[in-house]
Amino acid sequence: MQLGGIHHLTAISAKPRENLAFYTGLLGMRLVKKTVNQDDVSAYHLFYADGKANPGTDLTFFDFPAAPERRGTNSISRTGLRIAGEKTLGYWRDRLKKAGAATRDIIEVDGRLTLPFEDGEGQRLVLVDDGGVGPASPWERSPVPVEHQIRGLGPIVLTVQELSRIAFVLTEVMNMRRVREYAAHGAEIHVFAMGEGGPAAELHVLEDKASPIARQGAGGVHHVAFRTPDETQYHAWTQRLNELRVPNSGEIDRFYFRSLYFREPNGILFEIATDGPGFATDEPMEALGEKLALPPFLEPRRAAIEAGLKPIG
Repeated sequence: MQLGGIHHLTAISAKPRENLAFYTGLLGMRLVKKTVNQDDVSAYHLFYADGKANPGTDLTFFDFPAAPERRGTNSISRTGLRIAGEKTLGYWRDRLKKAGAATRDIIEVDGRLTLPFEDGEGQRLVLVDDGGVGPASPWERSPVPVEHQIRGLGPIVLTVQELSRIAFVLTEVMNMRRVREYAAHGAEIHVFAMGEGGPAAELHVLEDKASPIARQGAGGVHHVAFRTPDETQYHAWTQRLNELRVPNSGEIDRFYFRSLYFREPNGILFEIATDGPGFATDEPMEALGEKLALPPFLEPRRAAIEAGLKPIG
């Protein structure tokens, strides 16, 4: 039983209008689903992805009017976005600087060229050259040329107080492989791979016992989700967590995928999510994200939900 890679990553924004402009306008990602947080329908849940809304490409945001994140340990500390080639990194360096985004220089980390940057709320991101390996589904209406578009998620960087505790869960519970270590940013970083491995299927974990524990907020990450291909394996993961007595949410039907949540021992929230049914379940692929989409169980409340949401364009 193997997880296939990163499924999606969900972060927090207190400025949904600016968030939409940054991720679709500047980064050129496609808004593939404009819906609400199913546990708090007063908040948008915005999904940005590639042209076909493939699992593994979704960077999503809860619209919470939260104070800024207090950075620290026991948190998801940087989100990788995959692109192809050194020329593309140069394109992005120039594009981000011209837009006034907080960006650094292109540097090689773990044998890959990278470009760290932040959005307007301090969300920590990094463009990673994946060498163009694997399929890509560019969006023809993106303001970014096809060859330079973001291809998907990964790697994801986690900072924790206790490396040994998360390493046990990743390898012994989640069947990941500890594949290498490298030095960067003044720390030793440990790489855990799942499925076929590679940048779309890696967690990079560093231990930081000295910093205060992070406090979630705007500009921070809420959780990271991992891919499971079908409902059979999804049910098997539920059974495995229960047999190993790992506290978890139980199975939750999110309509676009099935979810299973639990926390690793340092407190970071993980999710296992199915690849399907997908975002074209209730909208045509060519019209994804153009209107507020609600799963069937929320549809009877549409008028009230829409009245409680602020327009974001």
